[in-house]
Amino acid sequence: MMTSEHEPESKVRIACLQMEPHVGEKDRNLAHGMEMIDRAAEAGANLVVMPELCNSGYVFNTREEAGALAEEIPDGPSCQAWADAAARHKMHIVAGIAEREGRTLYNSAVVVGPQGVIGTYRKNHLWAEENLFFEPGNLGVPVFHTDIGRIAVVVCYDIWFPEVFRLAALQGADILCVPTNWVPMPEQPAGMPKMSNILAMGGAHTNSMFVAAADRIGTERGQPFIGNSVVLSHTGWPLAGPASEDREEMLIADANLSDARRKRNWNDFNQVLRDRRIDLYAENLGADIKRGWY
Repeated sequence: MMTSEHEPESKVRIACLQMEPHVGEKDRNLAHGMEMIDRAAEAGANLVVMPELCNSGYVFNTREEAGALAEEIPDGPSCQAWADAAARHKMHIVAGIAEREGRTLYNSAVVVGPQGVIGTYRKNHLWAEENLFFEPGNLGVPVFHTDIGRIAVVVCYDIWFPEVFRLAALQGADILCVPTNWVPMPEQPAGMPKMSNILAMGGAHTNSMFVAAADRIGTERGQPFIGNSVVLSHTGWPLAGPASEDREEMLIADANLSDARRKRNWNDFNQVLRDRRIDLYAENLGADIKRGWY
């Protein structure tokens, strides 16, 4: 079936896997994640998003510990396991991983498809003690062209910066996948949505882009995490979730990623990317982007 703009439909079933990794227990975390991937496949998912640092845990005591748990991409055991699962289930997987490149460590996410590793995103905005272990990302905000659509990735704290949504949208991203380890924000009023969800909803709406955010749960070395994984429509409204704060869950949502492209035209007068006042600020916010999708 073709869209009215003569583009192929991009129908996907998205699974966000909210899980509880344990720091240092990489084999256990990987095996548990693989079990959840298998369950997502049974539910018909063909795009799976997993949390930040889902195979290693998050709260490292030392740089040496972080380095010992990091892996090279694409040849490390976790990437190979995810690639095997993607091939077996004919799906795409986005998973957070501590990446080692020589002596340099990055808080990364890998995009894997049925044919193997497609690409890597390195977290651009480091949170708190991450700065002791990781270097800021140096790959920008890449968009990966896949058989199921155009996928962009950011990690956790990155969504506090609206530029990342816009940079992804300008390169034609249909969906932003967010492996994350969200933590409580201070002065959160009772009964209000989590700030992370508000920011994700705003970014999805103002860029007409689907968002799939997979968070972790539990408390690790004194640091609590808030769950609330969510899958958002290009309108900004939830398709699934938010999930609970304290339970492992699998969110499932069906989406037609082509809608993100169609609905960027909000009415006869307004188009969310075209209406930017680039006479007031740098067109691409300092990024070297060769073309946009208008």
